[in-house]
Amino acid sequence: MSTWFTQRGIPMADSQSLRLVFCTAGVHDHITEYVAKRLQQEGYDAISPSMLNFLGTLDCGVNYGSEIARRLNVSRQMVAKTVKELCRVGYLEQVQAKGKQKQIVFTASGEALMSRVRHLLVQLDEVLCKRLGEATLNETLSTLEAIQALLSPEL
Repeated sequence: MSTWFTQRGIPMADSQSLRLVFCTAGVHDHITEYVAKRLQQEGYDAISPSMLNFLGTLDCGVNYGSEIARRLNVSRQMVAKTVKELCRVGYLEQVQAKGKQKQIVFTASGEALMSRVRHLLVQLDEVLCKRLGEATLNETLSTLEAIQALLSPEL
């Protein structure tokens, strides 16, 4: 492990964990941007990478704003704003539930969108397997899953 110094002489250790954070975040961002760009080329004009990230966290069934906010670690107001926009473009709808809470569910258009996303990801799988090899891709996934398990909240 090497160490370098800031302009003020404060030591900054090199870290493989930091590299892992940046690499995995970069992979996530590139895949999301790729899928959003392909969807826009296919006529899904309202889709952005941030919308895809949000939609990707939702369950296929019923969702609630407070659960989404907890899962994403954002405010309920941010969830409400995003849900409102996704309702406006036709991918989600809010249905009155018991009390004040509204259920958030995919519309038929939203389900079709998410199905298309999955197909685009399968196509990307094929490209990655062709270029890296299926064994390498599977080994990388297994390693990342093992790291994720090691870093569970119990750590």
